[in-house]
Amino acid sequence: MTRFAFQIAATDGAARTGTISTPRGEIRTPAFMPVGTAATVKAMLPDSVRATGADILLGNTYHLMLRPTAERVARMGGLHRFMNWEGPILTDSGGFQVMSLAALRKLTEEGVTFASHIDGSRHMLSPERSMEIQRLLGSDIVMAFDECPALPATEDEVARAMRLSMRWAERSKAAFGDRPGHALFGIQQGGVTQELRAESAETLRAIGFDGYAIGGLAVGEGQAAMFGVLDYAPGMLPEDKPRYLMGVGKPDDIVGAVERGVDMMDCVLPSRSGRTGQAWTRRGQVNIKNARHADDPRPLDEDCSCPACRGYSRAYLHHVFRAGEMISGMLLTWHNLHYYQELMAGLRAAIAAGQLAEFVTGFHAARAEGDIEPV
Repeated sequence: MTRFAFQIAATDGAARTGTISTPRGEIRTPAFMPVGTAATVKAMLPDSVRATGADILLGNTYHLMLRPTAERVARMGGLHRFMNWEGPILTDSGGFQVMSLAALRKLTEEGVTFASHIDGSRHMLSPERSMEIQRLLGSDIVMAFDECPALPATEDEVARAMRLSMRWAERSKAAFGDRPGHALFGIQQGGVTQELRAESAETLRAIGFDGYAIGGLAVGEGQAAMFGVLDYAPGMLPEDKPRYLMGVGKPDDIVGAVERGVDMMDCVLPSRSGRTGQAWTRRGQVNIKNARHADDPRPLDEDCSCPACRGYSRAYLHHVFRAGEMISGMLLTWHNLHYYQELMAGLRAAIAAGQLAEFVTGFHAARAEGDIEPV
């Protein structure tokens, strides 16, 4: 059986490009993972997601444990078979979603007791239960259970949450056990405080994980503060292991993170934007709802080869969105995911060629030019 492994092929400054090998296929890095929260990337078929260039998807432990339940997914042959995705899957631990429930949860050293947002039923999520759920789902990359406080928060609160997360990381490692071909990632916490990030990284390294995530960012601190943390946080983590920035983000967030040494990212933004009439292009964001697109015969992006741009005008996309037709979300989501994967491919090629600075300059120049009005 192919074991989980990470190989760096080239570097350019702090940026790296390489390959994560898993029994279910290779993941080219830097990688963007589309989010399939409830065992589906909304508005997309699995083959369509694969066609955009995605190597790996993300599933959500919290949502899947509530509906249809991890036990049911296991009876159906595991998450890959259940959702008809043969490639690698990463599942988050459920910690972020549970923490966001606020008044509906009770936190203790043991774990978190919470009320389902679906029917109010009570559940307990602990490091051991999170590992059990992710094992039942059969995900290839499993995330340690952690607490992620929203920012802004006091330094004392961030420190308390980080140290609890480190104790939970040790319990997660013990509960994960020996699972050849599967990987467990630890999650660095510490907010925007460098000393806390260093303490977290040291603890995680001592426990030992197959990969390391940078958690607790993109939770309200703003891009400048996030980049400030990324200027040092990736370097605190083992160089020979994948580094995963959780929940990021916009295209300029992704480019900035890759420049600073991040290998993996995920975000709901491309699919959520597609369903709300927003398209991401080389020249920035296009709001297809705007009246100026009603008579525009051009595609969203003339240099894009996705089905939305090959076969449909802005006028059509404007019409079907305004009419509430399902094809609107399907086409815009496909375009957004295609654009994100093209961006990742461009970053990988630029790092391999030692031309990342030129790529980044061109990326920002195109966005500064903005969307071009029809002649």
